[in-house]
Amino acid sequence: MKQLFLFVVCLLCMTAVAGDNASLRVASYNLRYNNPGDNENAWPHRKEAVKALIVFHDFDIFGTQEGLKGQLDAIGQLSQYAYTGAGRDDGKNSGEHSAIFYKKDRFQLLESGNFWLSTTPDVPSMGWDARCCKRICSWGKFQDNPSGRIFYFFNVHFDHEGKTARIESGKLMVQRIKEIAGDTPVICTGDFNSLPETEQIQTMQTILNDSYAISLLPPYGPVGTFNAFNPNAVPRGRIDYIFTDKRMKVLKYGVLTDRYDNKFPSDHFPIVADIQWGD
Repeated sequence: MKQLFLFVVCLLCMTAVAGDNASLRVASYNLRYNNPGDNENAWPHRKEAVKALIVFHDFDIFGTQEGLKGQLDAIGQLSQYAYTGAGRDDGKNSGEHSAIFYKKDRFQLLESGNFWLSTTPDVPSMGWDARCCKRICSWGKFQDNPSGRIFYFFNVHFDHEGKTARIESGKLMVQRIKEIAGDTPVICTGDFNSLPETEQIQTMQTILNDSYAISLLPPYGPVGTFNAFNPNAVPRGRIDYIFTDKRMKVLKYGVLTDRYDNKFPSDHFPIVADIQWGD
């Protein structure tokens, strides 16, 4: 009996330590908005493939871009996940979202909010030389239940046309992350429509690490993250990112090229990183 008691105590201690040091699987996934003009690649034909990919790769927490409310609700049918985020057009349900999905049994959402990439970030608005779209960043303050750690998660989609908008969005992101999160650890995902050498990506790296660049294992998969639904293309441009707090370790990073019926579930590849809390 005494030996059994000591074994249980040791097991509990090991579990507690493992929980605090356990890795966190983070992903970013541009879903491609529900556009009927995509024909065979339209959302109704691929939504189950998207959901299956998420479940199989077992994302703990992930940012999505371009998702309309119906698309997010479809992913929300996966009972292990909840999400936070608002539509970019009205701050409610209208337009594309930069939503954050998270496992309900692992995380508690403590606070959440949104801001727009513009000179008036607290109201729905178009920024700088953006020509067609409002752009939104959604964020959440989370507690990781196994470890008790508190962190912020930001998810964003930069403009695809306005060069000035992308540069200024990088500056605004750094400013708002500092204001909202303070000294609390931060993870930021998104489609930045920007290559690594651009000013806005360099600006992001003044406060956060590019997980691709610091992965302890060599990055897995292609460098490029945009496939345009073309199964024969060789993607080269890396425009999707997972940025991590400089106190965190990135154990591994990958670009997932899963297919169904020789088609991609989205016109972007999801990217994934296993992250470990720093001291």
